[in-house]
Amino acid sequence: MQAEKDVNVLCIWQPNEELKQYLTLGLKDHPLVNLIFPSDTEEETFLKLAPDADIIMGWRPTKELLQTAKKVKLFINPGAGVQHLISLFQEITKEQSITLVNGHGNANNTAQHAVALLLALTNKVVLHHNWMKEGRWRKGDTEAVSVPLQGRKIGFLGYGAVNRKVHRILSGFDVEFSVLRRDWKKQVSSLPTLVKQYKPEEFPLFLKAIDTLIVAVPLTAKTEGMIGKQELELLGREGLIVNMARGEVINEEAFYHVLKEKKILGAAIDVWYNYRPEPNEKGEKHPSTYPFHELDNVVLSPHRAASPFSVLTRWDEQIENISRFARGERAFLNEVNIEEGY
Repeated sequence: MQAEKDVNVLCIWQPNEELKQYLTLGLKDHPLVNLIFPSDTEEETFLKLAPDADIIMGWRPTKELLQTAKKVKLFINPGAGVQHLISLFQEITKEQSITLVNGHGNANNTAQHAVALLLALTNKVVLHHNWMKEGRWRKGDTEAVSVPLQGRKIGFLGYGAVNRKVHRILSGFDVEFSVLRRDWKKQVSSLPTLVKQYKPEEFPLFLKAIDTLIVAVPLTAKTEGMIGKQELELLGREGLIVNMARGEVINEEAFYHVLKEKKILGAAIDVWYNYRPEPNEKGEKHPSTYPFHELDNVVLSPHRAASPFSVLTRWDEQIENISRFARGERAFLNEVNIEEGY
């Protein structure tokens, strides 16, 4: 085995003491790994430390920081979304050889939340909860009748870490499964159930074959706006959607009007269109141009599927990738294809 060399890992945020200890303990078998926790998060501080860094770990590096970090060969983005980094790394990698990886450590939590949203949607949990708070007892099936999962046709748009786990959770239900993914050659593990397999060019056929769509694809040039009015209506009036991807994957205007006009049955939404909404005259902040919050066939969630963020095991992937780097390996977990955008 190749002898390990000193490896400096620059963290461009301030982890709490518990996380510092977890990362340090996780790398105890690599004594030459030096975790650098800056005293503050000022860009000037990062720039002073950058020339000695072999790995940078964090969320939003500047172009100047990456250009200053001449030795860096690996950038670790601890979160799953990398769309904010793609254009920067497409530019930087023309001059520097840097591998970008992202984190899937929140996949279990996100899958749990996706299933919770689906069941809240089908069982009308929010509506009945609110009625009970108002003292309206046992409205029964006269309003907001539950939608049985049994017999439904569930479709996974994207089959990465999240939808694979959702599939396993839902495999105990008496339902049919379809999966659309870009590259079926990447499917090396066995599937929890039988599935109908679809490719991107079969998207309309996929939508016609299902009535429950769970969206968990990365936001790229190919996926942005891939679901519009026509695609939504292919699900039919009994169609349900759970969006765990990014808001922009589904056309905002079409999504609202299809729901308002009851052209599909309902949706559960964890991802939105405006993450810095201005308060209205009542001081309310709504993350969309359209009033999704006024609809009774929508379950709203404020992009919190990854909660709780305090679970330290989500950092195990980062520890593994740093360990591989320290061992001289150059194949990492969750490497991002810069050209493809994920």
